[in-house]
Amino acid sequence: MLQRPVSPVARRDAHTFAVSRTRFALVLGAALVLPALVEAQARASLPSVTDQVTAATLPLPDGMRAGATVLGYRTPGKLELLRQGSNGMRCLADDPGDDRFHVACYHDSIEPFMARGRELRAQGVVGAQVDTVRYAEVTSGKIRMPATAALYQLTGPKGDYDPVKKAAPASKPLFVIYVPGATTASTGLSTVAAVGTPWLMFPGTPKAHIMFTPGM
Repeated sequence: MLQRPVSPVARRDAHTFAVSRTRFALVLGAALVLPALVEAQARASLPSVTDQVTAATLPLPDGMRAGATVLGYRTPGKLELLRQGSNGMRCLADDPGDDRFHVACYHDSIEPFMARGRELRAQGVVGAQVDTVRYAEVTSGKIRMPATAALYQLTGPKGDYDPVKKAAPASKPLFVIYVPGATTASTGLSTVAAVGTPWLMFPGTPKAHIMFTPGM
């Protein structure tokens, strides 16, 4: 049986189709593989869980560090439990996406308020609107606040934590006592920051707190 010769146009179209199919396969393969590679590289660049826990608990007094719960990052951008503690203190590891080194520890009793703030920011709520929402939810009873709660934090330049020395030498500590609803009248404190003197921030609100600095 004689076969009809394939025309140059048909050969060209077949070649074009084959090339297009190959290119599509390569593009599809890259689309599937590259995100996984980027994710793997980002995960590999995260500090170890041990380093995250050690850095996160630095703001606490020595005797409180071993018993604190620590939240940190096994996956970039996803804050999760790294260690369950037993002393009622909760520490947040340094966020790799932040442009500074920042770790903070606070009592479990204010976790609902703190967690709600993180949730709202993740949803795109910014600035004072975060507190507007949280204050309303405290007023409605959706978020419960304690009578008092402590917070310890360290803030410094990005990459300040030294895993060998287990220290963040350029970071500055801050100690805060949350007293929801506190005012200048109830505390006798000014709302003006002054060296060596505690002062009151956000008076009369659910996140009213007394600020203490190392210079006191």
